[in-house]
Amino acid sequence: MNIAVKAALLLSVLGLAACNNPDRFGGSDAGLAVNDPGGVFGGGTGLGAGGVDQTGINNPDSPAYFQQTIGDKVHFLVDQSTLSPEARQILGQQAQWLVSHPTYTAIIEGHADEQGTREYNLALGARRANAAEEFLISQGVASNRLRTVSYGKERPIAVCSSSECYNQNRRAVTVIAQGAGA
Repeated sequence: MNIAVKAALLLSVLGLAACNNPDRFGGSDAGLAVNDPGGVFGGGTGLGAGGVDQTGINNPDSPAYFQQTIGDKVHFLVDQSTLSPEARQILGQQAQWLVSHPTYTAIIEGHADEQGTREYNLALGARRANAAEEFLISQGVASNRLRTVSYGKERPIAVCSSSECYNQNRRAVTVIAQGAGA
């Protein structure tokens, strides 16, 4: 096999491996920075980007309303974990919703763009998730209802090498679940 064929095969395997998303909220977060000191989050009915019930967007008590109307993500500047005024506004609305819906818990996912090393981006994602968590707690959400996880650059929304993609990937996402640990 010549080197070009081997390289193409390797890129194909790596591309397929990047698409793998095993047990998104369960216990197989090997290699990721996870903060669940009480071990109270064992799964639940997480509603992430792919699992939104579109019929509930107009119902203020629904997870779909939380995700689509309030907003489940905040964005950050390059190499920053400081919350912008816009991020504080979105997180303030998230906190109000979570306080008024005490049966829900939240996993706050920290993400980074593809620039930098894996280790650096895992640490940056953790700082971003922690900044969002600390803000939610300061707004009255009980800390035992929150957990953070950092995915670093491992789960991008957009894949390309442009500032537009980088901007989308520098984020913290609040994923809510009902009944787990509440």
